[in-house]
This record gives sequence, structure tokens and C-alpha cells, in this order.
Amino acid sequence: MPKHILLVEDDESIREMVEKYLIMEGFHVTTASNGEEALHHCLNTSFDLMILDIMMPKLDGLEVLKVIREKHALPILIMSAKDSDVDKAIGLGLGADDYIAKPFSMLELSARVKAAIRRATTYSSHLEMKQDFLKIGDLTIDILNFSLKKNEQIIKLTSKEFAILKLFATNRQRVFTKQQIYQYIWNDEYYGDENIINVHISRLREKIEDDPSNPQYIKTLWGIGYKFEGN
Repeated sequence: MPKHILLVEDDESIREMVEKYLIMEGFHVTTASNGEEALHHCLNTSFDLMILDIMMPKLDGLEVLKVIREKHALPILIMSAKDSDVDKAIGLGLGADDYIAKPFSMLELSARVKAAIRRATTYSSHLEMKQDFLKIGDLTIDILNFSLKKNEQIIKLTSKEFAILKLFATNRQRVFTKQQIYQYIWNDEYYGDENIINVHISRLREKIEDDPSNPQYIKTLWGIGYKFEGN
């Protein structure tokens, strides 16, 4: 059964071009031309991936992303011509999984789409095989249900934040370089883009640490990477 993609883009020429290419690649594609239409589709239909433009009428992509993340762990690939929008989407905890900068080639888009779907499918199947909890300090990690509690209070994590936490928590005291983290979590080649790792680690620390500036769980080894501590 073909994977179902929701393509959200207000530029008709770009939307039609991307839609035709994805269909040619074997995907089932539903399109939306604005944020309100995107939310309607996403809240009423099951998708394997959303491709989301940032600059749109009615509701912009950041607002759509925020609403979707409150309800779904759906992989989301954002499209943007602005680096600041990418930083907001990833760094403010809104939950984008990956991004592609305009202008882009269809080959690059196809590669990122396939990688995002592959990561989500692989990660879900791995979780299904482990039906247990991890109790570390004041954190309780429910591996099966993608959930986290800190002192019995539910902490909302994005899919990438949870994946990073799970990687660290199941490999305590092991040092991970940024390249290793990227390859494990994004399942892709690392090209030295430290920003995407830094912002995810920063947001995760803000959610699980009592004092993010003096972390007790996620420790930085300067010039090397990170490791997770806790009993």
C-alpha cells in the first residue's frame, strides 16, 4: 500500500510540480493550499508524512506545526527559504523532524521524504518490540507509548526529542558524538550541521533538567559529544 503524504504549499506551481513528482515516485498525495485546509485534512485523515511550507495565508506553517504536534507524532518535513523559520520550527520545540531549503531539487526532496518515512517506520517497529519502562532518577520513560513523566508530571516531547532521550537512556554512560547521534536518530549521513543537534539537545534539557544550564542527565563532553548520567 503506497505511503500517504500531505503536501501543504500555497504556491500552485510548486505544489503541482511536487505532487506530480511524488505520485511518479509511487506515493499517494493529498494537497492543501493553506494552513486551515492542512489542519482539516490532518485531523481527519491518517498520513505517513506531512510536507509543510512555512509561509502561507490564513495559518502559517509554524502555527500548523504547533497544532499538529499537540495531537500527532506524524513526521513533518518543512520547506522554507528562510533560515530563521527553520530555527523556529526546530529550535522552539515545535517539532519539525527535518527541513529542506528552497530552491531544492526533486531528487533531494525525494531522498528526504523517503528517509523521514523510513526513520518513522523503523523507530515505531523497534518500539513495538520493547514493552517496558525506564526509571532514571525522577524520570519515568514509557518506551511503548512514547511518553515521559518527571516526578509523575507528564512531559511533552517531540518524536525526535523522545528518540534522543531513548538513545541516551538505554546507553547510559556511553559517549555519543554529534555525528553518531545524527546517524542514529536521523538515519542519514552527517554533513557537519551541528545546529540541528544543538537545538534538539537544548530543548530536551529544558524539559528534563531542573537547571538546564547545569544539567544532571545530559552531560556535554566539550569537543567530543554527549553522554547520559543517572541511576
